[in-house]
Amino acid sequence: MTGVIWFVQVVHYPLFSRVGTETFTLYESMHATLTTLVVFPAMMLELISAALLILNDKDDWRLWAGMLLLIVIWISTMFVQVPKHSELSAGFNRAVHASLVATNWIRTVAWSLRSALVIWIISDKLN
Repeated sequence: MTGVIWFVQVVHYPLFSRVGTETFTLYESMHATLTTLVVFPAMMLELISAALLILNDKDDWRLWAGMLLLIVIWISTMFVQVPKHSELSAGFNRAVHASLVATNWIRTVAWSLRSALVIWIISDKLN
């Protein structure tokens, strides 16, 4: 998910402003549908696997920190990014678009930190 969110942050969301107002509503609708098909199953798998890892090792604070980051990601997704996409579904709005790009840094940073934790945990387990 970290690779996906960096692509979205650096390439995909900024290019929304280049779609054009005539076709933006259709583009946003298709974007929401297709992105959900790809991202939602991966996010669910990530959440379930994080919970299972905690159940397996309740004492590793890094697993709890990773879960906290997932909670931040899910809250940001549901209460910040999804509502902004809903606003954009009515038509392109520069202020909403700028806010979407800016607030998406919450998820970008959280997933990046989570990846660092996962790499650290795997490194420890392999040594």
